Amino acid sequence: MAEALDGELNLTRKGLAEAAGSNIETIRYYEHKGLLPTPRRAANGYRLYGRTDIRRLSLIMRLRGLGFPLVEVRQFLALVDGGTYSCGEIHQIASDQIARIAGRMKDLAKIRRRLTTMAEACGRGDVPDCPIIDDLFSDL
Repeated sequence: MAEALDGELNLTRKGLAEAAGSNIETIRYYEHKGLLPTPRRAANGYRLYGRTDIRRLSLIMRLRGLGFPLVEVRQFLALVDGGTYSCGEIHQIASDQIARIAGRMKDLAKIRRRLTTMAEACGRGDVPDCPIIDDLFSDL
């Protein structure tokens, strides 16, 4: 990692990606969405990133890994950036995500049951007559 005299890192996008365990396209995407601030520029025009950028990108990736949608990530970052958050606000964001996950789990359980029923009806033969295909076309 390139380090300036003042102790600040001067990482390129590639360096930031490596430091945060990300990829360059992810960084571009989050910059485009406004989740990462506009980086400093070197004299040659290269974008420069530091420790704060590594922490922020790592936080965004962790939140996304926990299934938070971008709108919630943005809300979370706004609270953290403003330094005005309370534990109660953060708890509410986490609780809302838990509720969304529970809803998705119910939906996935329904999908699993439906697919299991379809698969069990299949004779697995070498003929083109397939109850799975018939079932899929029956709702159309």
